[in-house]
Amino acid sequence: MRYERLKKNTDFSKLFKRGKRVFSPRLTLLYSPSDRQIMGIALTKKHGKAVQRNRIKRIIRAAYDKNVSLLNANYRVVVMPKAGEELTFSQVEKCLASCFKRINGGQ
Repeated sequence: MRYERLKKNTDFSKLFKRGKRVFSPRLTLLYSPSDRQIMGIALTKKHGKAVQRNRIKRIIRAAYDKNVSLLNANYRVVVMPKAGEELTFSQVEKCLASCFKRINGGQ
């Protein structure tokens, strides 16, 4: 299943205002139901310089692409990693899988 990218500032702000939140040890997900699968990533400069931020975004995109089939419905999702932690692909993949289970369960 392929997803679209969330890019506009207005779309991000709508999710920050009205979206539901799901937490894991390394990630926070904001989500709301949608007609198609859309994902965005929110990072701050606290995560490091541009090279580190781009690496984190690549890892999150790859893990999301691999696990998006775990979602039962289409959602608009913003992934926010917690600052100050070194992220690996396996850690992000586990955190996304646990968040997706909670989203499907309705918690």
